[in-house]
Amino acid sequence: MSPEFYDGLETRDPAEREAALLAALAGQVAHAQAHSSAFAEILAGVEPAELVSRAALARLPVTRKYELLARQQAQRGTDAFGGYATIGWQGLVRAGGGSGARKVFQSPGPLYEPEGEARDYWRVARALFAAGIRAGELVHNSFSYHLTPAGSMMEGGAQALGCTVFPGGVGNTELQQQAIADLKPAAYVGTPSFLKILLERAAGGELASITKALVSGEAFPAALRDWFAARGVAAYQCYATADIGLIAYETPAREGLVLDEGVLVEIVRPGTGDPVPDGEVGELVVSTLNPDYPLIRFGTGDLSAVLPGTCPTGRTNRRIRGWLGRADQSAKVRGMFVHAGQVAEVVKRFPGLGRARLVVNGELAQDRMCLQLELGQAAPDGLADSIAAALRDVTKLRGEVEFVAAGSLPNDGRVIEDRRRLD
Repeated sequence: MSPEFYDGLETRDPAEREAALLAALAGQVAHAQAHSSAFAEILAGVEPAELVSRAALARLPVTRKYELLARQQAQRGTDAFGGYATIGWQGLVRAGGGSGARKVFQSPGPLYEPEGEARDYWRVARALFAAGIRAGELVHNSFSYHLTPAGSMMEGGAQALGCTVFPGGVGNTELQQQAIADLKPAAYVGTPSFLKILLERAAGGELASITKALVSGEAFPAALRDWFAARGVAAYQCYATADIGLIAYETPAREGLVLDEGVLVEIVRPGTGDPVPDGEVGELVVSTLNPDYPLIRFGTGDLSAVLPGTCPTGRTNRRIRGWLGRADQSAKVRGMFVHAGQVAEVVKRFPGLGRARLVVNGELAQDRMCLQLELGQAAPDGLADSIAAALRDVTKLRGEVEFVAAGSLPNDGRVIEDRRRLD
């Protein structure tokens, strides 16, 4: 294999990759139905053999984080994972009786995630390799080792790559600087903000050994990337979550993030499970092929969009623009919450509409809602009134309807825009 790529999967023919992913998805769904009590219920009646296309995948329900949390809370006495995981430990009640959880992590919620026994369980080695990190190098890991899985994610990937890891964790800046000066690691993994702090506080050339970095967990603007480069550090970013592991990673082309080989990614209209056209901003929905934690159509709550074409490096998987904000939008209007899913429900009732945006104006206690809708032709008589009635039916609130030209609403994934004065 070329030294430019982690493995041959990265340069597969796209049609070959798609066929392999869909075949693996069918097996994953069957496995989840048999060994995950949550997905036995969620996917009841689904025939795995019929999952032969993206359209078939899109007919499956989306599981969002609040639903995962609700199941975990309901089963705290018997199953900390809420029936989603297929592994556990002695004494944990499971649908399939599986064992093999090596670690358990806690994310805000609290949500609990398992780490199984597989090598590079979170699949991060691929992202580290794309960032230029190679076997035999010392990696300074400044992600948290406490409660959350970020530190373990990076450590497992680095060790699978053949690297040695210094488990720095978060905080203790002076001690971490001392360790870097003494041990001279080649690479840093952690948040970009902490790397900036380390470099700003460095005296002389004590951190000069660090020439490469993989950062995540925060926004990574081009200006900060260039700031690192000016100080001799080539830093790349990756996108990962505690539920899924690696989802996408940056390459030397610096053109978006290439999708990981172990996930199926869709971009859907916020509040729905409906895929949007390539280039449209929407919510990232991910299906993982991890048999230990087989999340099928998991809504991340993050916004992104598919980039056209393939990566100039020769990697043939699809690319996304990266993290573009949060998809779980809501606003409290006249004492009632309005959610993105309700806007989507209204739009679904009227075929032919384009993007939609619910704009909330006025001052608090004097709220006004206006549903802006793209329409490529003159509105038929009575359409605005019918949509306004549907809006009232779904949200229990009155609102105006305004038609705008097709393509005039911003492609930013925003469904609810709150323009009220809060002062």
